[in-house]
Amino acid sequence: MPDSLMYAEDYFVVLETNQPEQFLTASELLEKLKTVLQQLNSQDLPPDVQKINGLAEQAKYLKNTSCELDLGPGEYLQWYAVRLEK
Repeated sequence: MPDSLMYAEDYFVVLETNQPEQFLTASELLEKLKTVLQQLNSQDLPPDVQKINGLAEQAKYLKNTSCELDLGPGEYLQWYAVRLEK
């Protein structure tokens, strides 16, 4: 039987253009995604995200279904679930 810890998404490593990697909790990642989404033009968002109403819901959707957000030419934001404990 698989260990439920393998499916836990409590921590994320975040990679961003010209920034050192960051380790964030799930709630910190949601706040980061909301901040980034506020700065983007809604027309620049992926079509599936555009269909979702509300910044918090868009951020939650991205966290749960994606691992990257295109921020424009040469810019990126990526996040990956990591396990920090054995």
